[in-house]
Amino acid sequence: MNEAAVIEAISPEKDVDGFHVVNSGLLATGGEGMVPCTPLGCLMMLKDTLGDMSGMKAIIVGRSNIVGKPMAQLLLDANCTVTIAHSRTKDLAAEVAAADIVVAAVGRPEMIKGDWIKKGATVIDVGINRIPAPERGEGKMRLVGDVDFNSAVERASAITPVPGGVGPMTIACLLRNTVTAACRQKGIEL
Repeated sequence: MNEAAVIEAISPEKDVDGFHVVNSGLLATGGEGMVPCTPLGCLMMLKDTLGDMSGMKAIIVGRSNIVGKPMAQLLLDANCTVTIAHSRTKDLAAEVAAADIVVAAVGRPEMIKGDWIKKGATVIDVGINRIPAPERGEGKMRLVGDVDFNSAVERASAITPVPGGVGPMTIACLLRNTVTAACRQKGIEL
């Protein structure tokens, strides 16, 4: 199945996931479209934790159309200085260590080590990875993020757990976008 064709078949006004190219373009140009749920939830958590983020250095580790790129745009709109990195970034540890805000969305279990995190940084772990959990029994798995939580929690001022961190915010933002889309279609002010 052609993923792009499926997304393009959705009306941008009903695209509560915010994946349609029209909504992506509106986000990139400062228009009012539907914002992807996970980046929106991450931004809400960051604003709640940090308040004004103007001038802060942010790094997004991951360059997907679903999380990485829209997250970068949202942080730019919040006046952060934004770096987009990925699994092939040279000296990723140094790039992460310079950031006040780290958003991990690279899709590699515990790739970002605690000693990479700047003391006092805020860390949002979007990763969901299944790894073997032999302590739970043969063939059992457990969920971990893209950040090595146990070492990063020692350095970060705030960090989201996996599971239970970003996921509930994504769901809440999906519901928010659904209400927003319905109100826009019916001409109801929010």
